[in-house]
Amino acid sequence: MSTARHGSVLSLQELALTFITCLWGGTFLVLHIAMQHCGPLFFVGIRFLLAAVMVALLAGKSMLCLQRREVWAGVFIGIALALGYALQCMGLESITSSRAAFLTALYVPLVPLFQWVLLRKKPHLMNFIGIGCAFVGLVVIAGPAALQLSLSHGDAMTVFAALAIALEIVFISLFAQGVDSRRVTVMQLAAGGCVSVLLMPVVGEAVPTFSWVWLVCAFGLALLSALVQLIMNWAQKSVSPAKATVIYAGEPVWGGLVGWLAGDVLGVNTLLGAALIVAGVIISELKPRRGGKVPMTSSSA
Repeated sequence: MSTARHGSVLSLQELALTFITCLWGGTFLVLHIAMQHCGPLFFVGIRFLLAAVMVALLAGKSMLCLQRREVWAGVFIGIALALGYALQCMGLESITSSRAAFLTALYVPLVPLFQWVLLRKKPHLMNFIGIGCAFVGLVVIAGPAALQLSLSHGDAMTVFAALAIALEIVFISLFAQGVDSRRVTVMQLAAGGCVSVLLMPVVGEAVPTFSWVWLVCAFGLALLSALVQLIMNWAQKSVSPAKATVIYAGEPVWGGLVGWLAGDVLGVNTLLGAALIVAGVIISELKPRRGGKVPMTSSSA
């Protein structure tokens, strides 16, 4: 049930998603710093396991009422979550935080495609135009290598991360109804953390030497992960994936700004490609209406 008040532009849930998007935009720089001191799977695993403990303590005795549906929902969301953030960290080992922020934004126009496959909700024309625009932006950012289908390792990992994040958003909407947000959040964070740690020996990633840098980054992002996942699971019970993705579209802008303030050089190709990706994000959430007027599907957002 929506908690929007009459005359207000944003509902409480939409305001909450906007708030976490602003915070999340700045995490690309933190991740970039952490990747200089440890491996991606280790960092994601520690971060999510810490976050799972934090949310479990918050949930308290309600964890005793954990249901099988909540376990499976958490596992599916958690696997997508782990893949998304592990691949994102892998990309940040070799590309700048601002570049990663803009490439990660590709997940927004991809959400309608996953909705089509998993939720049987066919995308409208503007979705397809937005996806095309975002793809052109990717080509511009990547440069001539994209035309040869040979993206750099960092760019490719970040694009795959965007695919996983899009899947996570659709999974949340698919499983969020009729479950307890706190218990599902604990399960998805725990599942994501365990998957990341278990994959370490598979890919040959070693446990890093102790560093206060990765520990502080992991603890800080664990707190943020707990907050973000709780809010997403709660808010997306009443905010559709389409509206949620419009709100999340602000993430690369914040990420790019923080990276620029930290010293990232934003070349002409990066700025033009970023503009096309953000335009694709916005266009994909426009829905034609009879009479020629084209409103935002999230006009109440």
